[in-house]
Amino acid sequence: MLSMFLRWIIYALLVVLTAWIIPGISVSNFISAMLVCIVIALINVFIRPLVEFISLPVNFLTLGLFSLVINALLLMLAGLITPGFVVDGFLSALLGSILLSLFAGLINKV
Repeated sequence: MLSMFLRWIIYALLVVLTAWIIPGISVSNFISAMLVCIVIALINVFIRPLVEFISLPVNFLTLGLFSLVINALLLMLAGLITPGFVVDGFLSALLGSILLSLFAGLINKV
């Protein structure tokens, strides 16, 4: 349980770091960053599989690069849902989703 709570805190810190690095993403406070982590997790559990299934032919034709677009759109959706978390445009969402994915990959390795 403590490990899960610690990962949640680390992911929230990574959301704040991503918002600090990418100019079009902003987080108002740490509580909003923690809420963003919950919203992104729920989006990844419930919405992402359906979107990936629907876009499977396009993803196959682009050799998986369309997954980056899906990640960006889902991050923009999280920005629409979560108060205190703003994603200004598609390019910011694309760069932010790439950065968050890299950070999450590094954390999962540890």
